[in-house]
Amino acid sequence: MNKNKKNNIDLKTVRAVNKNIRSSTRKLSPILKSIVGKKADQAIRDLSFSEKRISKDIKKTLSSAVANAENNYQYDIDKLIVKEAFCGKQIIMKRFRARAKGRASPIMKPYSNVTIILSEKKQELKQDGTKS
Repeated sequence: MNKNKKNNIDLKTVRAVNKNIRSSTRKLSPILKSIVGKKADQAIRDLSFSEKRISKDIKKTLSSAVANAENNYQYDIDKLIVKEAFCGKQIIMKRFRARAKGRASPIMKPYSNVTIILSEKKQELKQDGTKS
């Protein structure tokens, strides 16, 4: 086995994980898909003006990832782009609501976790030798 292949992690990536977000993955996924591929500052701006309640928590996680990149790895925050953003299921709080005739109906309160991975965009050289 080749020793270089044991870790396939790109060294130019930074991640931030928020493990307890009080929302279902079904509501989080469209928001996360909308920020993938955008520059970090543009994604933060889009989340600020979003009308969804949960976009505030996603914005916090994204800001944390940007802070990690700047402080821990000395990346230029103007070159950061959102490489991946995904969510997963966490616990479900189970509650009930009293109904007629002594019955009960369940209320499920799901939690989710959000992972945002940022990458530093490399400057590409044009054919005439200038940076783009």
